[in-house]
Amino acid sequence: VRLEESGGGVVQPGGSLRLSCTVLGFTFEDYAIGWFRQAPGKEYEGVSCISIRDRSKDLRDGNEGRFTIWRENAKSTAYLQMNNLKPEDTAVYYCKHRGAWGQGTQVTVSS
Repeated sequence: VRLEESGGGVVQPGGSLRLSCTVLGFTFEDYAIGWFRQAPGKEYEGVSCISIRDRSKDLRDGNEGRFTIWRENAKSTAYLQMNNLKPEDTAVYYCKHRGAWGQGTQVTVSS
């Protein structure tokens, strides 16, 4: 199983990014998938997840409606749309699918 993340980058406060996570080598649609992050010097924390029935759930209180997760089973890909980004959203973002983790994609929010 391999998870390939993309979409990270540097953005100004208030900007947006869309992260993608493509799962290779496994049946994508049979499992939930989630996004996690690790900010510098901090523990991993959950961001958002989505079930096989497309039920999404925030894993932290601070999303405040800014983050949207969805999945496209035909593409074996999950997405995380992040709007109105704040400097405290700076972190390496990871996707997780059936116990497997991606390599992470860096998101930096800075003016």
